[in-house]
Amino acid sequence: MQLAFCLFKYFPYGGLQRDFLRIALACQARGHGIRVYTLEWQGEIPSGFEVQLVPVRAWQNHTRCSKFAAWVEADLARRPVDRVIGFNKMPGLDVYYAADPCFEEKARTLHSPLYRLGGRYRRFAALERAVFAPESRRTEILMISRAQQPFFERHYGTPPERFHLLPPGISTDRRAPVDAPAIRVAFRAEFGLDDDDLLLLLIGSGFRTKGLDRCLKALAALPEALGKRTRLFVIGKDKSHSFQRQARLLGLNERVAFLGSRDDVPRFLFGADLLIHPAYSENTGTVLLEALVAGLPVLATDICGYAHYIDEAGAGRLIASPFAQKALDDALAEMLADPEARARYSSNAIAFSEQADIYSLHEKAVDFILNGRTA
Repeated sequence: MQLAFCLFKYFPYGGLQRDFLRIALACQARGHGIRVYTLEWQGEIPSGFEVQLVPVRAWQNHTRCSKFAAWVEADLARRPVDRVIGFNKMPGLDVYYAADPCFEEKARTLHSPLYRLGGRYRRFAALERAVFAPESRRTEILMISRAQQPFFERHYGTPPERFHLLPPGISTDRRAPVDAPAIRVAFRAEFGLDDDDLLLLLIGSGFRTKGLDRCLKALAALPEALGKRTRLFVIGKDKSHSFQRQARLLGLNERVAFLGSRDDVPRFLFGADLLIHPAYSENTGTVLLEALVAGLPVLATDICGYAHYIDEAGAGRLIASPFAQKALDDALAEMLADPEARARYSSNAIAFSEQADIYSLHEKAVDFILNGRTA
């Protein structure tokens, strides 16, 4: 079969983008042709991929995305394929991979009614409606979290039989190897961390959404003796100026490091003491499970789609909604001050990772794309 994959932008470090690439490569490995429609591609193009950079221009992002969808639809009419798979919302899809949360829900809960009079709302709402409206019967929806499905059903009346839930898809290179203790020792020596130093990680693109501001406040609120030996490494692709300024104002500039995007994230997971992820919203939160399989305790907000795995595994603590900063401050201080609890969380996480199905997302997605079922 000839398959067409559609996404607005490809760059190597985005979660949606990594899922797209793994799924497309797996389809290719099963003998199918891959055409990719995108506005922008950063990084190496896999051998055998036909990447079509869509030549549309617009001053505003929502206009550009809308023009992208129209251009792709016209090109597919000229050059048909057997199946169209979208990683962003747009018309004409056979399969939509639902990595993004419900736009309509966010528009109605996070913005004033005036927001829904603007062009940005109208264009993105139309793209979402093209996927989830009842009349879009052609489009099957691959959900990576149950958390968002009720919102789509409420706003669009999407028939429930069009939703297909996938398990998580954590890469096995995130699992703790037998030499993880040696990796940890070498990592901590490289970054000048003493045995009694404590290292927090915050990982992910979109620092605001991931709750970096909340994290910095909690770090500043630690008791003095604990705070002096605690450092925070921030890994991800985003603008960091405002958060660097916040860290300086809080007196944290010597204890916080912004490391950008990294290809060696597993080393950080093995070398740290705690993953902190106080997100404002999060469809899944793949990094929670990456920490879990590495044996790294987790402190996160309960709104993350994958937060329930942390609870089920006994691998950390969740901050209940509605969020309260003091709850995060207290939980962070308690977890950092209790090495026995962290060791228990780590042991529980490793045990859970050895028996739970949290690895097969990409294979199940390929099964559905090719066969209309996940097994």
